Amino acid sequence: MRATSALLAVLVAVLGAVPAVGAEGPNFVFFLVDDLGWADLGCFGSSFYETPNIDALCASGMKFTDGYAACPVCSPTRASIMTGRHPVRVDITDWIPGTAASRVPGAKFRQVEDRDNLALDEVTIAEVLKQHGYQTFFAGKWHLGGRGHWPTDQGFDVNIGGCDKGSPPGGYYAPWDNPNLKAKTEGEYLTERLTDESVRLLGARDAQRPFLLYLSYYNVHTPITPYKKRIEQFQEKAAARFPDKTPAKKEHEGMSRMRQDNPAYASMVAAVDDSVGRILAELENLDLAGNTVVFFFSDNGGLCTTRRMGPTCNLPLRSGKGWLYEGGVREPMIIRAPGLTKPGSVCRRPVISTDFFPTIVELAGLPAMPALHADGVSLVPLLSGGDALAPRPLWWHYPHYHGSTWTPGASIREGDWKLIEFYHWDEVELYNLKHDVGEQNDLSRQNPVKAAELLDTLHALQKQLGAKMPQSIPAE
Repeated sequence: MRATSALLAVLVAVLGAVPAVGAEGPNFVFFLVDDLGWADLGCFGSSFYETPNIDALCASGMKFTDGYAACPVCSPTRASIMTGRHPVRVDITDWIPGTAASRVPGAKFRQVEDRDNLALDEVTIAEVLKQHGYQTFFAGKWHLGGRGHWPTDQGFDVNIGGCDKGSPPGGYYAPWDNPNLKAKTEGEYLTERLTDESVRLLGARDAQRPFLLYLSYYNVHTPITPYKKRIEQFQEKAAARFPDKTPAKKEHEGMSRMRQDNPAYASMVAAVDDSVGRILAELENLDLAGNTVVFFFSDNGGLCTTRRMGPTCNLPLRSGKGWLYEGGVREPMIIRAPGLTKPGSVCRRPVISTDFFPTIVELAGLPAMPALHADGVSLVPLLSGGDALAPRPLWWHYPHYHGSTWTPGASIREGDWKLIEFYHWDEVELYNLKHDVGEQNDLSRQNPVKAAELLDTLHALQKQLGAKMPQSIPAE
């Protein structure tokens, strides 16, 4: 494990005082789906997509209605899960390598430069668990740096398919071009192969030691590619249900899809559901389900808004991936912790992706490590139905341009109130999510005191962590 002297000293001090976890320690399976929208699951309201296996997982655990990604794009959120630290703190605030401001017509701000990899001096949850005797398996999308910054450089024993790319290199069907996963057969489907390898790892594991399986699907990221085994049923379903053209709505300079009706996207969601079902069945088959904590999450909102319209719809939430409206940052989140979560339970407290690190630490029986997971809190008090977490603001810093037509900005949620600051438009919007989850009624002019209060809090948090702010391009 590599770390700065300061973080390493903290880690050694904490870990050195705690014995290694034995075989009785809980196992962890973390499902991370790429670009899956908040409303893309049956258990979160979808009536077009079909997710019976994930719905069953939700029914057997706890559903979080207000689970947030730390950023509306992938790499920063992935870093926040790995470290328990805000994207600003790890200096990854855009997808890697990001959209160059110089390529954006009408850009008002210069490029905000951030890291193109997760620094090796960051301590990941995989490193902490490995230090305590855990086997650590990674499969799927990494997108936190190239060679020298792969999962095996950040605490994972095994890396299957993780590299620097954000979309599947070479596509979803073999022959693909992944440096860490060679195809076995022509036309092999990537998601199925990742699941096959994960099942193999579970079967070949050391039964005397607990494990972390971090299964990070490339689905449902673009290019939207039909899953051949399931596409026909959704084509028929769409033809029977939707005789009219897909409705769309203007969102600033982009267009948002206003209905879930894309058969190809639906088939990709179904592929994930099939694979989740296989992994859960294997846990049962190996008699591991009773001692395995299962997490299900997405790295950002579903791609709804682009210049022409995205492939999914996040209604009742507004917009999607790349945007700081709820559709871009609120995620489908499920945790099943045997002995803690009551089947079918629901948590409505706002939580965020930095919270996974300290939650896993506590569930593993380890002491809290606040010097490491500086921006997350353990969700264990919530898992048994409690409500003991102290109120806190959640905030997002996305000072970049994005292909969804998003322009630089930031946002904050405190209680039911949400404020978004648009740097490009030089304006703020204020919403009360309790009464307006779709963010349709801007209250900034009706309630300027609350808007100013949230703006001050947001600016103070940005200053506290040293957030890099966009600099204006001088007028010619």
